[in-house]
Amino acid sequence: MSTRIAFLKGHGTENDFVIVPDPENALDLSPAAVAALCDRRAGIGGDGVLHVVRSAAHPEAKPMAAEAEWFMDYRNGDGSIAEMCGNGARVFARYLQHAGHVGEGDLAIATRAGVKTVHIAKDGDVTVGMGRARLPEGDVTVSVGEHGWPARNVNMGNPHAVAFVEDLAHAGNLYTPPPVSPAGTYPDGVNVEFVVDRGPRHVAMRVHERGSGETRSCGTGACAVAVAAARRDGADPAVTGTPATYTVDLPGGRLVITERPDGQIEMTGPAVIVAEGEIDAEWLENALG
Repeated sequence: MSTRIAFLKGHGTENDFVIVPDPENALDLSPAAVAALCDRRAGIGGDGVLHVVRSAAHPEAKPMAAEAEWFMDYRNGDGSIAEMCGNGARVFARYLQHAGHVGEGDLAIATRAGVKTVHIAKDGDVTVGMGRARLPEGDVTVSVGEHGWPARNVNMGNPHAVAFVEDLAHAGNLYTPPPVSPAGTYPDGVNVEFVVDRGPRHVAMRVHERGSGETRSCGTGACAVAVAAARRDGADPAVTGTPATYTVDLPGGRLVITERPDGQIEMTGPAVIVAEGEIDAEWLENALG
C-alpha cells in the first residue's frame, strides 16, 4: 500500500461524504476502514464513503460498464453497503466534473440500484434520475416512545418508512432506529422519515438513515417523502397525467423532487466539493488495529 491515499470531502445539502478515488479498484476498503474514515472525532468524518471506481474494474458493476463508465461503490458510515444514495450520486457527479472526467450536461452512473442518469447544470445544481418508486402493500407503523404513526412503505432502491407527524420534534433524537412494525417488514433495516407540511406541495422532514443515524439530508428519503405526499394528496402522476413536484426542506438544505406520469423521479439540488488531501496509510492501519 502506498504511504498516502488521495481523498476529497464533499456534501449535498449537508449530507457529507469522504470521496476515495480508486479507478482500478485497487484499495481494499473494509467495513472497518470505512467506519474509521467516517469517524467524526478520530477520522475525517462523514455520513458515508463514495468509493469512485471504473465500472469495468468492479465485479458488481462490470455488467453495467457499457452503459456507465463509473461505479458509485457507496458505503454507509458504519461500513455497511448501501444500494443507493441520492445526495451521494450528486456529489459523485460533482467529483467526476471536478476531476475532469466529465463536463456539464448528462452522464450515467452505475450504482447497486442500477444505472442512474445525472444532469450537471450550468447553475451548479445537479439532477439525478432516481428511477421509479415501488410501494409495497401492507400497513406499517413507526413509533417513538409511546407515540405511533401509520407510515407509507416506499422503496427507492432502498427501503423507507414515511410518517406524517404534527411536529418534527416528535421524531425524538433519532440516534437509534425508530421501531417499525410489524417486525420483519424490513429484514435489512429501513430509513425512517418524519414529515410535516409547510405549504402546498412543500414539506419538511427529518430522517434516520440505517447505518448512519440522523443525517442532515437523505436524497432517496426526500424522493420517498414526495411520493408518499403525492399519494396522500391525491396527486399521483400516473392517475392525474401531470407531473407532481414537491419542495422538500431538510436540516441541511432544500431539494426539489418531481415525479412524472411514467413514474420516473428526478431530484435536483446542490453538490459541493469542500476539500481534498491525503489519507495517511499508517494512520489507517493503526485505526484498524
